[in-house]
Amino acid sequence: MSKKKKIYKKKGNVIKDLTRNILKLLNQDFNKSLNYKQIAAKLEITDANGRNQIIQKLEELKGQQKVDEVERGKFKIIPLDKYYIGILDATSNGNAYFVCDDLEKDIYIPSRNLNKGLDKDTVKIYLYNRRNSSKQEGDVVEIIQRAKTEFVGVLQLNKNFGFLVPDDSKMYVDIFIPKNKLRGAEDGVKVLAKMTDWPTNSKNPFGEVVEVLGMPGDHETEIHSILLEYGLPYKFPDNVEEEAGKLSFEITEEEISKRRDMHKDLTFTIDPKDAKDFDDALSFEVLENGNYEIGIHIADVSHYVEEKGIIEDEAYERATSVYLVDRVVPMLPEVLSNGVCSLRPNEEKLTFSAVFEMNEKGHVLNEWFGRTVTYSDKRFAYEEAQEIIEKNTEKEVSTSLNQQLNCEVSQEISITGEAYTVQPAIVTAILKLNELAKKLRKKRLQQGAITFDRVEVKFNLNEKAEPIGVFFKEAKDANKLIEEFMLLANRKVAEFIGSKKGVPSKNTFIYRVHDEPDLDKLASLQTIVSKFGYKNVIDTKDKKTTSSTLNQLLKDVHGKGEANMIETLAVRSMSKAVYTTENIGHYGLAFDYYSHFTSPIRRYPDVMTHRLLQHYLDGGKSPKAEAYEEKCKHASNQEYLASKAERDSIKYMQVKYMADHKDQEFEGVISGVTEWGIYVEIIENKCEGMVRIREIKDDYYLFDEKQYALVGQATKNLYQLGDHVLIKVKHTDLERKHLDFTLLEKVEK
Repeated sequence: MSKKKKIYKKKGNVIKDLTRNILKLLNQDFNKSLNYKQIAAKLEITDANGRNQIIQKLEELKGQQKVDEVERGKFKIIPLDKYYIGILDATSNGNAYFVCDDLEKDIYIPSRNLNKGLDKDTVKIYLYNRRNSSKQEGDVVEIIQRAKTEFVGVLQLNKNFGFLVPDDSKMYVDIFIPKNKLRGAEDGVKVLAKMTDWPTNSKNPFGEVVEVLGMPGDHETEIHSILLEYGLPYKFPDNVEEEAGKLSFEITEEEISKRRDMHKDLTFTIDPKDAKDFDDALSFEVLENGNYEIGIHIADVSHYVEEKGIIEDEAYERATSVYLVDRVVPMLPEVLSNGVCSLRPNEEKLTFSAVFEMNEKGHVLNEWFGRTVTYSDKRFAYEEAQEIIEKNTEKEVSTSLNQQLNCEVSQEISITGEAYTVQPAIVTAILKLNELAKKLRKKRLQQGAITFDRVEVKFNLNEKAEPIGVFFKEAKDANKLIEEFMLLANRKVAEFIGSKKGVPSKNTFIYRVHDEPDLDKLASLQTIVSKFGYKNVIDTKDKKTTSSTLNQLLKDVHGKGEANMIETLAVRSMSKAVYTTENIGHYGLAFDYYSHFTSPIRRYPDVMTHRLLQHYLDGGKSPKAEAYEEKCKHASNQEYLASKAERDSIKYMQVKYMADHKDQEFEGVISGVTEWGIYVEIIENKCEGMVRIREIKDDYYLFDEKQYALVGQATKNLYQLGDHVLIKVKHTDLERKHLDFTLLEKVEK
């Protein structure tokens, strides 16, 4: 049996890090005083020389006013303003940064100071200056709350115990699992394990197997692993499904009498061709005065999902639907999300609506909000609506049904696989709505909105959900039509509650807010894009110049090989949009008031918005904000986790796709440069992988941070951010979702 390892180290006769360890020990309990013998025992120092060093160090710390001798020989730490509570942001190399609203900059936490703190844990740190440096570091002194205790990974077994090797690269230790906690899991399988304890003197936390997921690399195993890694469910509990099955979906005459009946208004939906949950529809009518009445009709989820029920509890916990490459994990049971709440064609539905009177210039003259009953006359995919728009692009659209419009949807575009004719009234409505949407969009941009028209990576999947092709989806006029009217509804609902005649209201409400961008990040973005030859400066003089110059950059890079990388960096320079009851406006959209009202099937904040809006329409008083603020924080966090799972599923599919293309050469753009290698993004499919520095054989390369480049020491060759290179796939790792490339040559442009 190995000798118990001591937690102190000597350098000669001097105990290393004694000051830090004494302060850390005393800091664990501010109110407790300890004498030198107690400190020695806790630090496992048993020799006389070591104890004398503790006595001397305590006197030294007392003179520095870091500790107080509260009674003879007993010491307490003197609390300073150098203790902060915040969140750990771990890196994959074992170190971390401490993020706290009270500090101007994030604080570096070296691995030796993490003290069992893990990524996204809420911790207390002691802030200090590094020796002989003005730079600050932190020391984790208390773990206040674990961000998570369950981890996915591969089990490695021997005869008496096992270790979970986590998939998460930020989890820097393996989890020890005793034999009686394995639940029958075998060596090499992927499991979900729970961390149950982390003994003081143990390098590894202890845990137990919660669920056996299957073999690594198996498709279903890996998809479930992605969800469980972020604490996201992949099925509904039986009692929730049973409760949903008991709901009454009959629309009674009594219920219709309580609502505005709009089922005779011309109404249609436009959604992705593979969508099953249609939570919004548009209606269109020409008024006698020549203006237009446009209704944005949203599924009335709150009518079916009552507060304090088990369906409500499940929806709140999930807070969002999760959109993976090959499936949707819905927020609501399918009978609701794809059934009764979905605004399917030729079905009467209960809806919550925002109805606007608009003139030819796109100005809103009147507005109405309330519960309605609607009937969708037609369902379109975006591609079908786009074909209608493109076939009539050159025509001046009037509202006369006698004008000659192209109403045909071709066989190639039709989601039914057969060509068909659309009634002229709907074609007229689509074209006029498209005109108005462009005017709304133009006004937004003039007011300082930022346009991230990013290309989405999509996959063609076979019947086994294996990727057989990659394609890019770009937002066209039909997508932007829907986007603008959803933005209009969200903005006007927020204005209706949040502002009375320009004066901010004190009514509690759910806002979607977006803070101003980080100027340091914008400066870094400018430095990076200049390496690609984009010399136009991002002007941060004021909000309008910032957005206009950023929009120009996004326009300039659009369609280029480096576009995806630069657009990603631009998004990262922005603040993160969140839900809150404290309105600060939405910077990216250039709105003073903004909420989420239009997607209650897939977003819990929209359900809260519906309930609060109806509460105020009924004359109710403002509820206390605290409970809603807590729900907003939960929804923001779940949205963040869902987005990470969605990105991981894309990475997984990219790696899986590239595994079948190892013999093929690809041209890519160097998208990142580090001391351990270069990252390359393949132009034709946006897959990103790494070329390790040790495997570039034509020279010995070093990382030059200022040039964002690897520099050959003999040849002075540069591999710089933005360079085009030719690569082949060397290795694919499905479990880690990682690609290794072999560098073939630089492509001169």
